[in-house]
Amino acid sequence: MVAVPAGRVTLSDRRTRREWPVDVAAFVIGACPVTQARYALITGERPSAARGDRLPVESVSWWDAVRFCNALSRREGLAPAYRMRGEDVEWDTTAGGYRLPTEAEWEHACRAGSTGPRYGPLDEIAWYRDNSDERVHDVGGRRPNAWGLYDTLGNVWDWCWDVYDAEVYGGYRVLRGGGWFDEHWSCRASVRRRSHPAFRSDDVGFRVARSPRP
Repeated sequence: MVAVPAGRVTLSDRRTRREWPVDVAAFVIGACPVTQARYALITGERPSAARGDRLPVESVSWWDAVRFCNALSRREGLAPAYRMRGEDVEWDTTAGGYRLPTEAEWEHACRAGSTGPRYGPLDEIAWYRDNSDERVHDVGGRRPNAWGLYDTLGNVWDWCWDVYDAEVYGGYRVLRGGGWFDEHWSCRASVRRRSHPAFRSDDVGFRVARSPRP
């Protein structure tokens, strides 16, 4: 886990041509996406299309990611962050357990103080269509950003907590970061993607976050 300082990030959406600033409190986030080995240890499951302990877990839905966060919290004696009633999920912001990052937290962590579309040359920091051989790769294989986070761009998309646009897309959730099969324009700090929380794909994973203890 990597400690991320408080800050402010401006989110943007190309579809609506809208921008909005968000203040981000200090938090901690996984240096890498959750690996298949970690996911199997906590859940007993290996859902991924590709197999390898150090590969990021993929083919997991948003709901799968939420359930993993709660299971990991319980294993470590922490209060689960989510209350789940069927498909309804509530975030208890007072709980100290693991959770998905908000998209503002995700972008703030990805940028690590940088202001451009990427925190470094894409071929050095990300696995994407031009260099991935059209397959997922072990986490941590590319250069990290200034705060020590790996694979925020490329390799697998990261699920975030947020609803994308409730008025237009209902409960669709935000995905960030781009994946191993994406073109270079999708692997940028500001790019937003959306999907149904039941969606699973071989280029979609997640990383965990936690709020600091009071």
